[in-house]
Amino acid sequence: MELDLNNKTALVSASTSGIGFAIADRLLQEGANVIVHGRSEATVAPAVATLAGRHGAQRVHALTADLSVPGAEREAAAAFPQVDILVNNMGTYALKDFFSSTDADWQAMFETNVWSGVRLARTYMKGMLERGHGRVIFISSEVALTPMAAMAHYSASKATQLSISRSLAELTRGSRVTVNAVLPGPTETESLKGFIQSVNPGLAYAEAERKFMDENRPSSLIYRLAKPQEVANVVAFLASERAAVINGAAIRAEGGTVQTIA
Repeated sequence: MELDLNNKTALVSASTSGIGFAIADRLLQEGANVIVHGRSEATVAPAVATLAGRHGAQRVHALTADLSVPGAEREAAAAFPQVDILVNNMGTYALKDFFSSTDADWQAMFETNVWSGVRLARTYMKGMLERGHGRVIFISSEVALTPMAAMAHYSASKATQLSISRSLAELTRGSRVTVNAVLPGPTETESLKGFIQSVNPGLAYAEAERKFMDENRPSSLIYRLAKPQEVANVVAFLASERAAVINGAAIRAEGGTVQTIA
């Protein structure tokens, strides 16, 4: 399916690795110009170089900024005043006992997972509405629907993203702007692969992955980690005109882990 994102400009936050990098790569494949974002030049430069080598340097742009800090969105707007597709992928997670978690733990989680996306949407979405076209996509998580006691602050931040996404979608009535959220499940990023292998020393990775699914996601229907590219395919579709009828939705890309029909 041709998604035809030619001449569209996309900003993908936290796109130097993992799901964000896969999204940037997929949007470039569909013809978009992509702004690759990261917190440091050390991570941004190699990601940009890799993507430029695949798709051409003229379509890959770099943004180095800590978007969890208030005011960084103005740096983004100064460098790139207009985007057609905003993918709020920036996020962090942590296992934390609720009773030992601090206000600072919760604040840091929300600054990264929630406020970065709010500030970017506030920066770019008004222009989309004025032009009559655009896409805002929040990368949430399955735990927004299945909160975890060991990750209460993370779960809460991801559920908040769903509420914000739907609220912003209400502002798009009658336009060709859409706002949606995508909910990945456990995905085979380098960080998760490293964690799985670290807690299963001596096991081959395939066996360690199955053990992880047995112990942590036994309800999964695909019964494996998702590939970042599989999540990116969903995001690219939502970014396209093919998905113009989807607005205000929470799209599950979690392999059937969430045992509900809604």
